[in-house]
Amino acid sequence: MSLTVLNNISSMTAENALSNTQANLQKTLTQLSTGLRINSGSDDAAGLSIASGLNANIAALTQSQQNAANGIGLLQTADGALSQVTTLLNRAVTLATEGSTSGLSGDQSTALNTEFQSILSEINQIGQTTNFNGQNVFTGNTGTDFGTTTATDAAPMALTDTLAANSVTTITDAKDGSSVSFTANAAGTSDIADLNTAIGKATGDVSTAIFALGKATPGTSGAVDTNNLELSNGGDTLTVSTTDSKDLSSLQAIAGGTNTASVFVSDSSTVNTAANTEITSNINSLSATTLGLSSAGVNMDLSDSTDSQLALTAINSAINQVSAQRGMIGASVNRLTAATQNMTSQVTNLQSAANGLENADIGKTVANMTQYNVLQSTGMAALQQSNQAQQAVLKLVQ
Repeated sequence: MSLTVLNNISSMTAENALSNTQANLQKTLTQLSTGLRINSGSDDAAGLSIASGLNANIAALTQSQQNAANGIGLLQTADGALSQVTTLLNRAVTLATEGSTSGLSGDQSTALNTEFQSILSEINQIGQTTNFNGQNVFTGNTGTDFGTTTATDAAPMALTDTLAANSVTTITDAKDGSSVSFTANAAGTSDIADLNTAIGKATGDVSTAIFALGKATPGTSGAVDTNNLELSNGGDTLTVSTTDSKDLSSLQAIAGGTNTASVFVSDSSTVNTAANTEITSNINSLSATTLGLSSAGVNMDLSDSTDSQLALTAINSAINQVSAQRGMIGASVNRLTAATQNMTSQVTNLQSAANGLENADIGKTVANMTQYNVLQSTGMAALQQSNQAQQAVLKLVQ
């Protein structure tokens, strides 16, 4: 090997080796400080892509577990309310059974009926005030037709129906005693739409007028018919008095629909469809009317033995309805619970897979760090020696 002074190849080789060692040592220290094997795309591009997808699945499933927990909370709220309704109906059975026998005095029958009516009022109250996260659980319990004659009347009073000249119509809210009056014009051209507008102005907001401009056909969940009217009084009892010859006193409660509680569960996969990402539960509306204990705004009563026996049959039917609804809710809770457990298993397995890709093997990483520390020390020594070897050439020219 010839002696040269222009290039120190051994020094260059030692410098390159030392540079690689320092880069590997830096990478190892980063892995130890973060606990991750992949800290940038250059560490493992394919592994990073797979791990990112797995983490997205984990995030979606974790939130889906929370969605399911909220859905279970809603259903359990409904079940708790229905449990109380069952208790009330059982008491109503006792009252109706007692009232079905002859020999009760008028005062005794009145006392029985008074308690029975309070039970029906409480059922209505439960249906109207049971909330979860600020929303009514039994949302299908509202809705009243204005000017209808039967619960299945498909053509309630239209907005264009005119009122008699100078007729006065007064609507009173039995809950707080407030009332709104409207006087038709002398020309006889005032119609129900004018009455609705007047009520809206009286309440300060046309959009929240007592008569909503649109309702589905009574007893159905069909499309909205904007030619018909619906009371949106929040479940209060309204009474109507009028000097008009039209029958405006018929405030007919409709059966109401169902509240569909939908829970979205997904792992964020693009192959998911609505059929396998939504778990729905139907909660029937709740009121004395929907349970068959009230019709056309008139509650059943226990005023005599005959009426009590009729009421007893209806109460037993109501108990069966409530029991069936609780069974459906219970089945939905079980399904959501099973879905939650399945998602918990998925999250565990996905996290295990992601850990295998992302997490650093600490034992191996520490061993690498030790190796690179030793190589760094030997590399520095080799670089120093290679630089000193060049000094030997000077001895030849001395």
